[in-house]
Amino acid sequence: MKFRYAMVCSSNQNRSMEAHSLLKKQGFDVSSYGTGAHVKLPGPSLREPNVYEFGTPYKHMFDDLRRKDTELYKRNGILPMLKRNLSVKLAPQRWQDNAADGCFDIVFTFEEKVFDMVLEDLHNRDQVLLKSVLVINLEVKDNHEEAAIGARIALDLCEQIEAVESWEDSIDDIMVSFENKHRRKLLYSISFY
Repeated sequence: MKFRYAMVCSSNQNRSMEAHSLLKKQGFDVSSYGTGAHVKLPGPSLREPNVYEFGTPYKHMFDDLRRKDTELYKRNGILPMLKRNLSVKLAPQRWQDNAADGCFDIVFTFEEKVFDMVLEDLHNRDQVLLKSVLVINLEVKDNHEEAAIGARIALDLCEQIEAVESWEDSIDDIMVSFENKHRRKLLYSISFY
């Protein structure tokens, strides 16, 4: 694969990790991140989420939630999700703290507010290289079923981008073709490192 990809959602748990897992299995050079202040996972009620710091290992979260209520977190899919995440990487990472990871060619976000945060962060970085980066928002609801569908759709778009010599010259045609095929509207912007 010729491009580096980043998958970004709020907590680097569900949508970005589902896409990261699928693209990694397909041989893509991919990383994933969240943009939130903390990692939030559903708790016993809406008012009681489980909150962790970015960098907390997925294994720690898995053990913590299994200890709290194994049946609840199995039933709502959180334990299987964390088990998948464990097979992909050690811990959730925060987008705003990723400068040491180098530059990406294509960044996917899965929610418009995350798209806005990624663009704002890129705009605020020192743009020493003036290397272009394509940021695409593919709106995906934050549930396990939609995350799986979103990952497959993101993979399809990545394959279309990989098939061209230069995404910069072909992006408008790729987007029109993609939107017609999937009947999904995409937001995209070109920024710089």
